[in-house]
Amino acid sequence: MTHRIPKATLPAELREHMIRQFGRIPEPVEVVWHNPKVGAASLEMGGRVMEWDACDEHLKSFAHMAVAAMIGCSWCLDIGYFQAINKGLDLHKASQVPCWRESTVFTPLERAVMEYAEAMTSTPVAVTDELSARLLAQLGPAALVELTALIGFANLSTRVNTAHGISSQGYSDACEIPLTKRTGKSGVVLK
Repeated sequence: MTHRIPKATLPAELREHMIRQFGRIPEPVEVVWHNPKVGAASLEMGGRVMEWDACDEHLKSFAHMAVAAMIGCSWCLDIGYFQAINKGLDLHKASQVPCWRESTVFTPLERAVMEYAEAMTSTPVAVTDELSARLLAQLGPAALVELTALIGFANLSTRVNTAHGISSQGYSDACEIPLTKRTGKSGVVLK
């Protein structure tokens, strides 16, 4: 897939910050920077989301990657695998998120979180009272609110990236985790 909108030139300070943070400039930032107000708001929201701390980081990472796998956003899966190292995630589990239903490596709570992420991502939304109650009992209200908002943000990010034609940028190469490949409208599968 090629970008549907060309990359914009970033201000020098932002370029340097992105390189310090990610080792290179994330292509979604370069594309969205054609509208600096949208770009700045996206970066600010992403930064604020990363500050939330009521829900376990592992669960939030698996939820975001489950959304990315369902939407088919290889860029989000790519950066998700890369960030898994920094969050201390089990890299084998991270590599299994796109096929979590068939995988045996996840706990019942992790499976429920990814089921919730997929249910929120479905159109129409398919969250059931039973699933919500199960997560509420295990996580508590503050963590469930945070998880729900994180999944909403993941949907925004993955859908914008996919609509703009942004794909994997090679971040996960440092993790030695096989990237997933988009197979069509239905999502992605493991190589």
